[in-house]
Amino acid sequence: MNPLYPRVAERAGYVCEYCRAPESVFNFNFEIDHFIPLSKGGKDDLENLVLACRACNAYKAFHQIGLMKEKEDISLFNPRQNAWNEHFQFNFETFELEGLTKIGEGTINRLKMNDSVQIRARILWIQLEVFP
Repeated sequence: MNPLYPRVAERAGYVCEYCRAPESVFNFNFEIDHFIPLSKGGKDDLENLVLACRACNAYKAFHQIGLMKEKEDISLFNPRQNAWNEHFQFNFETFELEGLTKIGEGTINRLKMNDSVQIRARILWIQLEVFP
């Protein structure tokens, strides 16, 4: 486990800083993501570390650019620089995350935040009263 996990997880409130998945319903700790990957010059310090669920971390991988239909380069949502509520909102009717900005939209697409598995999980998390 990353030795900085306790500090990063506490700062994140024990939720994925990308999709807001609650760590409490998983049987293992979330992962520490380097927003700027070490391979691309990122540092191993708190300002570059993000608490991420397995799905978000796997889809983000080394990417820093969102996935847009228009093929334009839009930065991914960076929890150290961006406020979640300015870029995303939760739709209680569809159980989807909605992008309020191009950063939000591109991040949702890149990280596949509205995949059917994610939506089914959100429904269960709501029933358990641990989301949003």
